[in-house]
Amino acid sequence: MIQRLPSLCCAVVALALLFTFPSAQAQTPDTPHGRSPVTFSLYDRTRLDTWQWFAAPGYSETYPYTESLLRLSLAQQTRHWDWLAELAQPAVLGLPGDAVAANPAQGQLGLGGTYYAANGNNSDPAAAFFKQGFLRYRFHRPDSYLRLGRFEFFEGVELAPRNPVLQWLQANRIQQRLVGNFGFTNAQRSFDGIDAHLGLQRSNIVAFAGRSDQGVFNMNGNPELNVDLQYLALSHIAAHGHILGRVFAIGYHDGRTGLTKTDNRPLAVRAADHKNIRIGTYGGDVAASAPLAHGNMDFLLWGALQNGSWGLQSHSGSAIAVEGGYQWTRIASTPWLRAGYYLGSGDNNPSDNKHTTFFQLLPTPRVYARTPFYNLMNNQDTFVQAIDRPAHKLELRSDLHWIQLAANNDLWYQGGGAFDNKVFGYVGRPSNGHSTFTSLWDISSDWQTTRSLALNFYYGHAWGKSVIADIYPVDRNLQFGYAELVYRFQRPL
Repeated sequence: MIQRLPSLCCAVVALALLFTFPSAQAQTPDTPHGRSPVTFSLYDRTRLDTWQWFAAPGYSETYPYTESLLRLSLAQQTRHWDWLAELAQPAVLGLPGDAVAANPAQGQLGLGGTYYAANGNNSDPAAAFFKQGFLRYRFHRPDSYLRLGRFEFFEGVELAPRNPVLQWLQANRIQQRLVGNFGFTNAQRSFDGIDAHLGLQRSNIVAFAGRSDQGVFNMNGNPELNVDLQYLALSHIAAHGHILGRVFAIGYHDGRTGLTKTDNRPLAVRAADHKNIRIGTYGGDVAASAPLAHGNMDFLLWGALQNGSWGLQSHSGSAIAVEGGYQWTRIASTPWLRAGYYLGSGDNNPSDNKHTTFFQLLPTPRVYARTPFYNLMNNQDTFVQAIDRPAHKLELRSDLHWIQLAANNDLWYQGGGAFDNKVFGYVGRPSNGHSTFTSLWDISSDWQTTRSLALNFYYGHAWGKSVIADIYPVDRNLQFGYAELVYRFQRPL
């Protein structure tokens, strides 16, 4: 199932040997008689989306559609073992049949066109599939386990900080930049593989190896793709819980050699390239939170370097993010103002046999592009954001972004990685020698009304600049919004 993983398998075995020695730390209390009852869980997410994509006359760039995702699971935990089996049933209703332009540069006019094309030109695709199914052994050492099967994997959440500022930064500005379940989409992503966690007081070591499953925009998430990952990370909490740090290494392999890669080379050259993609990504991040005057200051630094091969080309890429903010904790709603800068490398020379566009692997791109028409590849993003909590469990947030392409001879990239054996997973549109891309303003409301029910709203407006104006000259403005209801239910049987 997993190819070329000897080094990571050795790491997993080494961690497992460490786990077998009892820890002096307190163990997790056992449930009565060492066994919990089987628990049934239900998750339902229903969302009404509305798009106004950049205008492409003759095609529908303005349309609504409805998404529904139902996840049903059974789980049980004993003294050392636990297991989970989960079924997912995604459906999308009312997709437009004319939101994919014949002009390849204009392409899919929003995610409605993407869902339609990914499901055999079906306006109402639906399916049911095996979302998760794994067996996990928990060792004596707290937060230490070995898991095998099909499961979701999220990089960047190896440790759970108690500091609420670090919790928010981890959830919104660290996790899933490179590997995630693409949770915003309707079919999402799982992996078939193995992972091991070793808890070391304020530190954590995680090793993972797996193959990506189909899903995301394709409603059938059962098949396995010829795309595999290897991940190793060390995370640490320091300064009495005020600093969270991580270093990581990721191996990525895409063996779908029959597909045409998305990059800035001419189509004929790309179509003739049937070599695998093999990329190593090495990086780290540090997030800090400290009291200052009448509030709290935060800082975040994230960075990564890449090397390897992009088919017939050699590959190297880099990315960096620097952010900071201040939260007024003495005001009841704790308003929080943040700003940051991100740079993901591009490729300015399509003819030099070198691919230098930062490759985002298998992320959840919507965490960092809340209006999902771009990602972190060939991207230069300067932003400010404001967060406020006017009521308990109600968060308001608004961002303002100024985005440019890092290399004006590269592409405008969109997507979040492999999700099908028939398409590459990333879309690229020509820059036509321009770098000025877009300005984007958005606002959202996330309200956990009860323990079981959440209501979420979002609206984003983009003003396209020269890159977009060359492709969509009639109207270079974009709007996207949704209203979402999320319901959770859990009960022992």
